[in-house]
Amino acid sequence: MTTAPAPVRGLSPAGRPASNLSPAAFDWVRELVYREAAIVLEPGKEYLVESRLLPLSRQAGKDSVTAYVEGLRFGRDARESARVVDALTTNETSWFRDGSPFRALQDQLVPEVLASGRPDRTLRIWSAACSSGQEPYTVAMSVSDAVRAAGWRLEILATDISEEMLARAKAGRYSQLEVNRGLPAPLLVKHFHRVGTEWEVAPEFRQSITFRRMNLAAPFGAMPQFDIVLLRNVLIYFDTPTKRSILKRVASSLRPDGHLLLGGAETTLGVDDAWDRVLVSGAPVHRPIAQSGRRGA
Repeated sequence: MTTAPAPVRGLSPAGRPASNLSPAAFDWVRELVYREAAIVLEPGKEYLVESRLLPLSRQAGKDSVTAYVEGLRFGRDARESARVVDALTTNETSWFRDGSPFRALQDQLVPEVLASGRPDRTLRIWSAACSSGQEPYTVAMSVSDAVRAAGWRLEILATDISEEMLARAKAGRYSQLEVNRGLPAPLLVKHFHRVGTEWEVAPEFRQSITFRRMNLAAPFGAMPQFDIVLLRNVLIYFDTPTKRSILKRVASSLRPDGHLLLGGAETTLGVDDAWDRVLVSGAPVHRPIAQSGRRGA
């Protein structure tokens, strides 16, 4: 008689890491995250949910993540529920992530704006999912010298759904482990100073960045027109209707000659086809087609 092979210890029969999270608890978390952030947690993400919520469950004195979630389901603690959403919408980040988008900024996108002769002489860039701040600070380090040399001002808006991540980003302090993730040593020496065991970003960069909480799935509210929007490695977490809605509103936030930078694995194709795509310094760069006809979307 043939028998099925025994599952590997620590893995589910499907080959995923085993999870002790109950189906009811997982479904409640999925519904919470979708309702608050429009982010889709597919079946099979139980292990991710459990690993992200384990520190919160321990802080709450619960003996399991399931017990922690059950307490939230029936206790209706809005503040603790917000911490759950924060934990599940916080993404990995690093300095100069993927490299090519920042080369595109330096090589072509920013020089084109600075050469435009625009009377306001202000370069506006939006880092739309800034996490703990590495992306907007990387942008500032990449373009500030050119902006200053041209006699322009640099304004960066950095947004995220997580209040905890925004607080860290505003502080501009990073551990040795964090600065080791992608930050070249010459830039560390030039633009940071040591504070105890951490490294703090130079004040000039913190002053050029405004941090704001924003749920990308909700209306953006009052926004300036941006020259460049970085919406990287975040669309992959939304369903197609939400992606389409976000892209339309981002298009309305761009200047007529503005550009959008997505993550390397992201595309507008099949979602919102009203975008042109070109490669700049190896980075895919998007620009809305018939931009003027999309205002107010």
